[in-house]
Amino acid sequence: MTPPEAGATGSNAEAALPLPAVSVCLEVIAKRADFLRAAQARRQAMPGFLVQARRRGDDSPTIRVGFTCSKKVGNSVTRNRARRRLREVARAILPKGGKPGWDYVLVGRPDATVSRPYADLLNDLSQALSRIHAEKAR
Repeated sequence: MTPPEAGATGSNAEAALPLPAVSVCLEVIAKRADFLRAAQARRQAMPGFLVQARRRGDDSPTIRVGFTCSKKVGNSVTRNRARRRLREVARAILPKGGKPGWDYVLVGRPDATVSRPYADLLNDLSQALSRIHAEKAR
């Protein structure tokens, strides 16, 4: 075992890469009322998932995101896998494509969220965000 003061080398060493500068931060939606408000707002269906989005109306620089998968998606293992995939897609796309002051809820679809290739999920979310933000305000 290598002593801590020796510094890490080899395959277990973590690379000291600079973190990308992100001007907005993502916050996870946890309250049911926020999910219900998002469900009443704009929505965009994509092959891999459904995106629900709403403008909060505050001047907060945060983007809030929530994830949900019903029992239609599958058993608990499948639902958790679908949510993990949605989390990673949101982490990759929302800081660039999302707007501050908005709430987004990603809803998993049966079979599609788990089996669809990751690159297609990324493309689905970027297309959904562009369609949601291109709509005229109601």
